[in-house]
Amino acid sequence: MNRVFITGMGVISAIGNSVAENQLGLLHGTCGITKGTRLSTRYSGLLPFGEIAANDEALKEILSVTDPGVTRTTLLALHACKEAIADAGLTGAQLLSPDTAFIGATTVGGMCLMDELYNDANNPANNSAFAPFYDCASVNMYLQKYYRLSGIVNTINTACSSSANAIMYGARLLRNGLANRVIVGGVDSLSRFTINGFNALHILSDEHCAPFDKDRKGLNLGEGAAFLVLEKEADTNGKKVYAALSGYCNSNDAYHPSSLSENGDGPFLAMNGALKMAGLGSTEIDFINAHGTGTENNDEVESRAMIRLFEEPPAFASTKSNTGHTLGASGAIEAVYSVLNLVNQEVYPALHFKEPILATRLTPVQVHTKKQVRHVMSNSFGFGGNCSSLIFSKAG
Repeated sequence: MNRVFITGMGVISAIGNSVAENQLGLLHGTCGITKGTRLSTRYSGLLPFGEIAANDEALKEILSVTDPGVTRTTLLALHACKEAIADAGLTGAQLLSPDTAFIGATTVGGMCLMDELYNDANNPANNSAFAPFYDCASVNMYLQKYYRLSGIVNTINTACSSSANAIMYGARLLRNGLANRVIVGGVDSLSRFTINGFNALHILSDEHCAPFDKDRKGLNLGEGAAFLVLEKEADTNGKKVYAALSGYCNSNDAYHPSSLSENGDGPFLAMNGALKMAGLGSTEIDFINAHGTGTENNDEVESRAMIRLFEEPPAFASTKSNTGHTLGASGAIEAVYSVLNLVNQEVYPALHFKEPILATRLTPVQVHTKKQVRHVMSNSFGFGGNCSSLIFSKAG
């Protein structure tokens, strides 16, 4: 079967506005999580968030966007998408071609404009410029129009595994001959909707999140976007190639609306299925970019699943301690980070970790380390038990 390669990447997060800036942030152990100031909520200045410094007006100026009503979610997506397309060297003709697909993920979509939505709902005759941007699919509809895409375009929302599933879907389009190149990824912006929702679940930490730490208190929400360009091996002759997407799997333990089963059935099945697809044994994974949200349930369950699958779990860490949990964007952002592990032959440390969870005793990577990295697994687990694992391998 024709292998799938990554030929372009773009990312914006709380630790950088490009792939290069994000790599430096990871290299230096930068924590982009601060007390929120940009978004006006009752929690501003109280809870930590992985906030991107640029405000909406600055992003519009950078991107030369003048359309009224464009949301922050769409602006972040366009920023990362532009970098990925330029990095892959996609031409205007290729973007216009029906054999170029675009699969984007988001959970927030236009809901970052909660006040505007409320006002418009109560004043239906005001002909709002924001109305076209409420829909979850509005982000990809805008990008479809912006790039004049004529191929398959789709939006995926499976909570925190959304953009990992977008990557999987894009790879399947290539493998089944339904596209020759696919732009895949995801985006989410901070919003009152998600902040209030996660606060209602009592899983937001008032300190920096500490994934896999015994005394972890919860997660920090973040915002960001990442897109990758996937192409078939046969179409990459002479092109720069970052890595191969060698395996992937989605499973669902259907255990609870917002928690994973105690034994980690969903994560175990996703990781095991990705290994089987890649034709790899468990000992061949050199590093795991863990889902690692910093919540009580997630970290212990993911640890149990790793212990079930790996006789001796490989090196692992969660980069959510750098960026915060970017929800629908996290799978794509962490896919870029996994590819950076391979390209630079290095692994990045977990931040804020002190002591391992007593029940599992697993310790994430503590310092930046140069090491041989051939295969990296990236985990993304969503509400409702929707679990996805991706495996990226060195090209060649």
